Amino acid sequence: MIRTVIFDFDGTIADTAGGIIRTMQRTLELMGLPMKDEASIRHTIGLPLVRSVSLIGVPDDRIDEGTRIYREQFDIIALPNIHLFNGVRETLDILRGKGISLAIATSRSSRSLEAILAAEGIRDRFLELGTVNGNYKPKPAPDMCLYLLDRMNAKASETLVVGDTVFDLEMGRNAGCLTCGVTYGNHDRATLLTVRPDYLVDDFREITQIAGIREND
Repeated sequence: MIRTVIFDFDGTIADTAGGIIRTMQRTLELMGLPMKDEASIRHTIGLPLVRSVSLIGVPDDRIDEGTRIYREQFDIIALPNIHLFNGVRETLDILRGKGISLAIATSRSSRSLEAILAAEGIRDRFLELGTVNGNYKPKPAPDMCLYLLDRMNAKASETLVVGDTVFDLEMGRNAGCLTCGVTYGNHDRATLLTVRPDYLVDDFREITQIAGIREND
């Protein structure tokens, strides 16, 4: 029985890809660095910002500058255009209404995540938040997931980790949890299948079925 669900945020709960891509491209432009295409940037979504900035071509000695510019530009470019995927709000309410504990494990900063959750009015759905600000190794290491399990006094065998990238699924598997990939995010179905998730869904609302909740319950 699933008693706890830990969600990734970007590409799983909220559609942030377009804003992230435009913000990364603007960061490169302001730094006078070679531009990267959408596909190259999308592949880095889900990793900590420092790692993402490095992978798109920011030199090691300018990483701090790159992350600072990205954060400044994100609030201007991306934040106003973020929206929840279809069915997210209702599904979270159904899960919580059945007594299932909910959490988020994200490579996003606490400040950014709290701002988006507050703007969307869903902060109260989540018992715990795991962010890049925590003192643990980033995805795909299991540390963030293990931290959340400990905070919620939850068992890994009764926990489902839901994400749109292989980094999310590997984190959940490495922590001993069940895993569910969503196909509408940043990694496609074929990529997600390479890490053999326990479940794969095309719509966020299907998570209620995995949790054993029937339509008329």
